[in-house]
Amino acid sequence: MGLGDELDGETYVLDDGGEVDLDLGNYERFLDVTLHRDNNITTGKIYQHVISNERKGNYLGKTVQVVPHITDTIQEWVERVARQPVTEDGKEPEVCIVELGGTIGDIEGMPFVEAFRQFQFRVKRENFCVAHVSLVPRPKATGEPKTKPTQASVRELRGLGLSPDLVVCRSEGAISETVKSKISMFCHVPPEQVLCIHDVSSIYRVPLLMDKQGIVEFFKERLQLDIPTPRPKKYIQKWRTIADRVDNLRKVLNIALVGKYTILEDSYTSVSKALQHAAVTAGFNVHISYIESVNLEKGTQQTNPVLYYEAWQTLCKSDGVIVPGGFGTRGVEGKLEACRWCRETNKPFLGICLGLQAAVIEIARNVLNLPDANTTEINPKTADPVVIEMPEHHTGVMGGTMRLGRRTTIVRSTSSVLKQLYGKKDCIEERHRHRYEVNPDYVDRLEAAGLKFVGTCEENKRMEMVELDGHPYFVGVQFHPEYLSRPLNPSPPFLGLVLASGNRLNSFLARGCRLSPRDLSDEDDSSGKCKCASTVPTNNTNTTKTPQHYINTTTNTSICITTTSARILSSTNITTDASTIHQHHRRQHQHYITTTTNSTIHHHHHPASTKTNLNIVVVPDNEANSLGDLVDSTGHLSVSSTSNNK
Repeated sequence: MGLGDELDGETYVLDDGGEVDLDLGNYERFLDVTLHRDNNITTGKIYQHVISNERKGNYLGKTVQVVPHITDTIQEWVERVARQPVTEDGKEPEVCIVELGGTIGDIEGMPFVEAFRQFQFRVKRENFCVAHVSLVPRPKATGEPKTKPTQASVRELRGLGLSPDLVVCRSEGAISETVKSKISMFCHVPPEQVLCIHDVSSIYRVPLLMDKQGIVEFFKERLQLDIPTPRPKKYIQKWRTIADRVDNLRKVLNIALVGKYTILEDSYTSVSKALQHAAVTAGFNVHISYIESVNLEKGTQQTNPVLYYEAWQTLCKSDGVIVPGGFGTRGVEGKLEACRWCRETNKPFLGICLGLQAAVIEIARNVLNLPDANTTEINPKTADPVVIEMPEHHTGVMGGTMRLGRRTTIVRSTSSVLKQLYGKKDCIEERHRHRYEVNPDYVDRLEAAGLKFVGTCEENKRMEMVELDGHPYFVGVQFHPEYLSRPLNPSPPFLGLVLASGNRLNSFLARGCRLSPRDLSDEDDSSGKCKCASTVPTNNTNTTKTPQHYINTTTNTSICITTTSARILSSTNITTDASTIHQHHRRQHQHYITTTTNSTIHHHHHPASTKTNLNIVVVPDNEANSLGDLVDSTGHLSVSSTSNNK
């Protein structure tokens, strides 16, 4: 599977080091679950598995075909992964969502459609539910909702052997009962099983919208979920609280994001969501200004002065600056300029991965007077290699050989800002994705210049966290804290940046951070003791094999248009409701939600704090990507949306 930030959005990293599509990040954030690399099913993985089995002689010399070998492998993969725990309690999931990406009829997705046609008989129809997500466009010229695309896509889906139990209509505005009845008649579903998910003020109102339309009761009846809800209206209260909070945010913070891939905002999905989570917690409405780092460089001043001055004007108007990661030589000098400006003007700064390395290089050049200081990624022959390639990861093979996944960082300083933000913990765990590190030979000189390395790896040889003395907030981290950020548990470095940008950091620290910001909303932990993040769920806690239920969502085949997220709105809310029900009672059945959606429908969504026994399996939009379009690059329904966004 090829993942490119400029083409498909960010590469999301899981606890186990799996590099997957950004869609899995949306599931993790919105549902507060921990997924694994096998939760992302791609065509390449399936074919590689089948070819490997053939080479081993597992097929006894038979001719390998799409049916049954490919389709059987898909079904077996889903059943295996669906039983892996995704929550901290280590329990086997009861409900599984399988999102079948792409557009119904795409040649790339046909083996998966056929696999799930067979799968509904394998697990029995009562344990398998199909939810079809379709766009209902409303042309401005007429203002009349058009249902023909939905009718056509359902007709094609039924022709392939999957009959929708639920039709979820994405639209700009609410659709009338007349339109619902028309869709019901032509799509062969009861009117009450036609849901409307229209544009709302924030993503957090979607669960409320679906709950109002009876989604919980539908799944309880359809999948025979005889699970009582002692407090019928309380399980949705967290969604209502956070939605009201987001809608009432008034004070705006301008955060400049200086990156290399800003042409596609999806390249920084996790970063933007982490900023939004922190801003909501701190009481701000964050507006992110994307600055192409190349435009800050001296060369741009000569070739395109307009872009140069616009970029610097945007940077100077910001309340805080974040410099995220990246690869390659392009735009690095612009990142160094942003680091220099933040250091000299006392502007709050957060550097992530390459952002930390850029801060180190800038200080080495301009404070230590090492003009040739650089990273060996850019200049292998530099006289002062302050950033070097990690020897153990220099294998000659580029793919999958980086330092990946969740790792422990030891906080060495007792008085650092980051230690306080992390709840004064001695050790933390964050996800990593890098091949280069700060050269240990330069650490003493850098610290003498005021750049303190306050966190290292467990072996104390790899620099993980830095802070600049005498600066309001100049922080760099080698890991990627954005991957573990949640709406009700924001990432500490991001919370620190937002608070510093809003001039609230000192008062926050003065009150005493006995708990990490991650724990402020955690009702189960008030000890404040060192706890290295969440424990990765294990697979051996619950070995009971339980029946499975599947919900399959599909989308419109004839419409290719960018809109706010349809597929994950439906699947996420489905899961949220099912998961909430699960909080009250553990039933000895496992339920599966299979979702198939339109590859051209884009959306972003956020994680919830709701705990659930739930599993996610994602299959690709096309041969290269798993889903690719969940998060809307235009920022629709985003906390940080401008007034022009919905």
